[in-house]
Amino acid sequence: MNNLQSSQEYKQWLKEIKSRIRSAQIKAALSANQELVTLYWFLGSEITKKQKTASWGSSFINQFSKDLKADFSDIAGFSPKNLRYCRAFYNFYTDPKIWQQAIAKLKEPNNNQKWQQAVAKKDSYIPDDIIPKMAGRIPWGHNIHVFAKSKNFEEALFYMQETIENGWSRDVLALQIKSKLFERQGKAISNFTETLPAPQSDLAQQTLKDPYSFDFLTMTKPYNEKDIEKQLISNITKFLLELGKGFAFVGRQYHLEIGESDYYLDLLFYHIKLKCYVVVELKNTKFIPEYAGKLNFYLSAVDSLHKSENDNPTIGILLCRDKNKIETEFALRDINKPMGVSEFTLTEVLPENLKSSLPTIEEIESLEFNE
Repeated sequence: MNNLQSSQEYKQWLKEIKSRIRSAQIKAALSANQELVTLYWFLGSEITKKQKTASWGSSFINQFSKDLKADFSDIAGFSPKNLRYCRAFYNFYTDPKIWQQAIAKLKEPNNNQKWQQAVAKKDSYIPDDIIPKMAGRIPWGHNIHVFAKSKNFEEALFYMQETIENGWSRDVLALQIKSKLFERQGKAISNFTETLPAPQSDLAQQTLKDPYSFDFLTMTKPYNEKDIEKQLISNITKFLLELGKGFAFVGRQYHLEIGESDYYLDLLFYHIKLKCYVVVELKNTKFIPEYAGKLNFYLSAVDSLHKSENDNPTIGILLCRDKNKIETEFALRDINKPMGVSEFTLTEVLPENLKSSLPTIEEIESLEFNE
């Protein structure tokens, strides 16, 4: 046995077998989840139909739950609360307004061809299996967050796809929904269409957000860009999550020697999917056109000093506390390097000396005002 354990051939064979078992486990889990979500869709459909046609009263779901659990005590998911989630799941995606939006969205170019074909076959009403198949690719708990918080099909589809692509946990999904990622994604002002070829320009645009939410930082005034940089790097995991998938951290205050002068980039990243360096400059002020000129200079320097033949042009992201849309668009119009401008938000706390001079909530609530 010891000889077998020392055999490289055996070790490699065992490694391949274990990989195959893990793959089978994942496939089995995905298949089981698909069946579960399909079952919940069916239950939601049946409950909705019976509540419309049968006179069984308001306690129908509670009784239905008891009867199901009596025969299927080993299966979770038949509580009154979850049965109501099943009904909400079905009702959200069968809402006529939701589905008409879905048809328009799925017929747009570059959308999933299978969904387009399904829509074409089914015309203008919801296919019986399209939603359970799509929703079955993420766990039921994730689905609850999606349909309970989304305003329309496009938003729900966005969070489904992002969850699948990024492997988000339920907590991360909830955080992204709370931060309104759908409304922020791809909304930055940029010159990508003029400076990058398609489809890279589209991909780069979708990489940016506006605003970026750095609410995991707690800053006490006065503070400057350096203070923000330090806290971002101290919270690098949360920072990279907010930036999005594909960003690899290269350095902070990254040194560039140009001529006989020294320059320092606030933050330098490499984007694996875009295959390019990304320079991030932080400005704890409102945007002014001069910032774009300075960033353009940095991008030229990185392209000359670090970009390889296999890399795409370096992209710049300028993060400010505020910006004027028209002014920003004018500033980027004749810039020849790809860059985007976004705002960022963070949590600001009062200095301790000011906190002590303010009344607490309890003190305010206890005040009695005399007429």
